[in-house]
Amino acid sequence: MAHETGDQRTYRERPSRLTGAVVWTRTASGVPGTPDGVRPVLPDGCMDLLWTEGRLFVAGPDTRAYVPGAAESGGRYVGIRFHPGTAPAFLGVPAHELRDQRVELAELWGAATARRLVGRVDGAPDPVAALEALALRRAADTGPPDPFLTAVVRALDAGRSVARTAAALGVNARLLHRRSLPAFGYGPKTLARVLRLKRALALAREGVPYARTAAVAGFADQAHLARDVRELTGMSLTELLSGP
Repeated sequence: MAHETGDQRTYRERPSRLTGAVVWTRTASGVPGTPDGVRPVLPDGCMDLLWTEGRLFVAGPDTRAYVPGAAESGGRYVGIRFHPGTAPAFLGVPAHELRDQRVELAELWGAATARRLVGRVDGAPDPVAALEALALRRAADTGPPDPFLTAVVRALDAGRSVARTAAALGVNARLLHRRSLPAFGYGPKTLARVLRLKRALALAREGVPYARTAAVAGFADQAHLARDVRELTGMSLTELLSGP
């Protein structure tokens, strides 16, 4: 996913009918507590609405790798992954309030609403379609993505500096930071760092040599790449690439 959720042998994703989102599924062993190849969820600037039987919850924006606990290692999970900056309007909560957290939907939308929606997805013949339909209905009331935030993500993901991004958007760095916190969960420097990691992992998985990966992704050198990978994921680049 850049979000690496669990055993990649059973992970599937596709573009959602919801603009800028991805629908994904993961089926693990079904035996809680079984390791089953579970790997850390890596920071990628995104937020997710997730369902597993009897539960709907939200994964906030991560600033470090999230390691699923034993209780999360089994069963089936379905998720809607929102493009950076788009989930807060959908959820009705600023992203920085959910940073590095997994929060039950009941805490955001109320217990009665959450129970009704959980029951709807639980009882559906196809939970994937049911969760996506839920998201589409909700999104119809929230309006299109903010073009300013879309431009921020596009510029930072292209490797522009925070200063150049702010100048191109006609704002100062302080205002850009203030706009970024509720949208992304952290400031533009952290978002740029997370997006740079995502670019590097994509290149490395394609077999691009580490030194070349560092240069193309926007790192100062290979040592800089290695430090950032370790700090953001808790693993080395080689360890990340050798996983399932």
